[in-house]
Amino acid sequence: MKPQATDPVRPGTPEDSVPVTSSHRSGDGGENRDLDSARRVLELEARGLDELAAGLDDSFLQALELLAALKGRAIITGMGKSGHIARKIAATLASTGTPAQFVHPGEASHGDLGMIARDDVVLALSNSGNTIELTDIVAYTRRFAIPLIAMTSMAQSSLAEAADVALILPRAPEACPMGLAPTTSTTMALALGDALAVSLLEHKGFSPQDFHVFHPGGSLGNQLVRVSDIMRGGDEMPLCDPETAVSDAILIMTGGGFGCVGVTGESQDLIGIVTDGDLRRHMDPGLLQCRVKDIMTLAPKSIRPQALAAEALGVMNENKITSLFVLDDRRPVGIIRMHDCLHVGIA
Repeated sequence: MKPQATDPVRPGTPEDSVPVTSSHRSGDGGENRDLDSARRVLELEARGLDELAAGLDDSFLQALELLAALKGRAIITGMGKSGHIARKIAATLASTGTPAQFVHPGEASHGDLGMIARDDVVLALSNSGNTIELTDIVAYTRRFAIPLIAMTSMAQSSLAEAADVALILPRAPEACPMGLAPTTSTTMALALGDALAVSLLEHKGFSPQDFHVFHPGGSLGNQLVRVSDIMRGGDEMPLCDPETAVSDAILIMTGGGFGCVGVTGESQDLIGIVTDGDLRRHMDPGLLQCRVKDIMTLAPKSIRPQALAAEALGVMNENKITSLFVLDDRRPVGIIRMHDCLHVGIA
C-alpha cells in the first residue's frame, strides 16, 4: 500500500490542528468542548481509515497469499501500542481459522525466538518501522528464510526494507492534539489486521460451523449451536404408527414429556403428529377408542439436524409450538424442545 501522492502530514505540525468550532467560544459549556473533542478524534480516525482503504494495492494481495499458503502459524509481533494491536490481530486470525500466536519482541530476544518455526509467517507491526526491539526477530526471519510481512507507516524504514511484503499505512495525523499518542495509526493497523483476517476467512470458505468450533462458549457460541448438538434421539423420541390406539399414544406422550407423539408410516417417514392440542380438540367419550390416524395433524413442522438451534427456536416461536421433530430425508432422527434451546442460552 503506497502513501498518498500529496505531501504527507507529519504529526505535531500545524497541519494537524483542527479549526476551533463555535462551541469552543468563550461562554460555551465544557460539555460542548468535550463533545467536539470526541468528534474530532473520530473524524480524524475515520479519515485515516478512508485513506487506508483507498491505498490498498498489490502488497495486500501478496500478504494475503503468504498467509493463505501458511503451513505453520502466523506469528504476530510488535512493541508497545503496536504490541497490543498485534495481540488482537493474532486473536482474530486464530478465531477465524488461521493458526496464530503473539510473540513479544523483548521476550523473543531471550529465548522465545524458538517459538518461530520455518513454516511460519511473521507479521511485524511498527509505526516508525525502526523499533529496536524488533531487530532480533527480523534478523531471525532473514537468517532462516521465514516470510516477513511488515506493517508500518514508513516505507523508508529498516523494517519495510527488510520485509518480503510491506503494508504501508497512510501518514495520517494522530488524533492526539499533540500528535504524539498513537491513535489514528493504531486504529488503521487494527483495521488492516481485521481486513487480512476477514479476507482469509472468505478466501478459505470459513463457515458458521467452522466458526463455532473456535467459539464454543459465550453468547456467540450459543447462537452457533446446531440442532444435532442438543436434540433428543433414539429411544427418547416419542413415536407410534397410525393404527396405535389413542390410549396408548397418550402413554407414550406422557412418558416422553414432550407433549406430543410423532406418527411414522410404513417407510418410517414422519407423516403426522398428535399433540396435547389435538387431544383437546377431539375430546369426547369415544376418544380413547380412536386410532391415532383419526386425530393426528398431517405434515407437522420439522427442522434439519444441520440447522442452527436458533433457527429451530424461531420456527417454534412463529408457529406457537414447543417441540419440533428433526428429520433427515423425511425420517425422524430426533426431537428438539424450546426448553432445550433456552437451556443452552439461545433466546
